[in-house]
Amino acid sequence: MTPRSRTNQLLYQAELLLALPGGDDEHAASRRMATEEGALALLELALNAALREVTEHARLARHDWRGLLGSDEEAIAEVRRLRELKETPDSWLGVLTARIDTLHSVDGAARRETGDASLIVAAGRMALVDELRWCLREFKASLSALRETSFEW
Repeated sequence: MTPRSRTNQLLYQAELLLALPGGDDEHAASRRMATEEGALALLELALNAALREVTEHARLARHDWRGLLGSDEEAIAEVRRLRELKETPDSWLGVLTARIDTLHSVDGAARRETGDASLIVAAGRMALVDELRWCLREFKASLSALRETSFEW
């Protein structure tokens, strides 16, 4: 499998998870949480795969998103562009990396909605599944531009 194929595969799998119906049985909340966190984990893998793919020409020793986007070491145009996006909190990458950080925390990223108080709180913010769908769409749109500039090398 090529790096491009792996990136596409991971994005597709995340998309499939986010499209699963939730159901309304006693396991619906747990299934939703598992789906959200599973999709988020796949998006993190896709981000790493995309970084490997678009920096292939540079023959980097590492391709993890935390390493590449967390420092100013690499002066690769695609990495710089993604680093700037990550530093913008309301960009797809800023939101995605913040959610990935919470995924790795003790509390996790998915939230169990309980009681009426959560309805008021939840009304003011986007549901995680919707946020992840938005991140995925924007990720795919950005990826084609990143691939184009990477291909020029």
